[in-house]
Amino acid sequence: MTDARGSEGRNGETNARRTPGAPCWVSLMVHGPAATHDFYGSLFGWEFRPGPQQLGPYARALLDGYEVAGIGQLPPDRQLPIAWTPYFASADVNRTAETVRLCGGTVGVGPLDAGEAGRLAIASDPSGAVFGVWQAAAHLGTAVTGVPGTPVWNELTTFETAGVAKFYQTVFGFELEPEAADGSDYVTLRLDGRPVAGLRGVGSALPRDRGPHWVTYFEVADADASLERLVGLGGHVVEPVRESARGRLAMVADPEGARFALLQSPRDPAHAPTGASGG
Repeated sequence: MTDARGSEGRNGETNARRTPGAPCWVSLMVHGPAATHDFYGSLFGWEFRPGPQQLGPYARALLDGYEVAGIGQLPPDRQLPIAWTPYFASADVNRTAETVRLCGGTVGVGPLDAGEAGRLAIASDPSGAVFGVWQAAAHLGTAVTGVPGTPVWNELTTFETAGVAKFYQTVFGFELEPEAADGSDYVTLRLDGRPVAGLRGVGSALPRDRGPHWVTYFEVADADASLERLVGLGGHVVEPVRESARGRLAMVADPEGARFALLQSPRDPAHAPTGASGG
């Protein structure tokens, strides 16, 4: 998937097969899907439609009829974090899963078929951060980007980027672009020269109760108004709205504790994410 800000027009459709390695979907597993649907439906204007049930009750979130994300019920027998999980495209999920293992990662779920939609695996990198792998069939992934209520960026917060960057480079073929301007430990992951995700090393500042983890950024039209709405819906403010290189940014959590970011991007489609820290 190209960087979300590169989509054109109000509905920025991206319903095409992604380049292997491209972020193509985000998914959240929670204890109470119904309440979570109400929260995100009110926050982002999402509606929900049943999706593949291989891992239990699961629904796809739609924005103006376009699929943007998925929310499922956490299986009681699986120890998965309550967190938004990015999925990276793969032409062969079995081969990608084997590469994950060979590079020191762990495959916790799958590879398995998700009905006619495609095949998936849920894995973790050598530092323990969880991500997904998606081999598309009928379901190609997020169908619209670059408008409010859609995922716009994914960023890994980890101890240090050097080792884990090599992992993602080997598994998915990313090009690595270290951020050296201010001495921060940040690496932008690129595909075909375009930024698709970021890695941010924070050392001892990494929250002990969370460990390394991916954070999904969702586009909003007004960060301050969205933050106020989120609090009214029972969400939590992790970091209040501030200016960043990507725009006005707030780190938040939903009522079950899943963290994500609200991002009010500059209205310039050519603006690409940079290596500034995101939370």
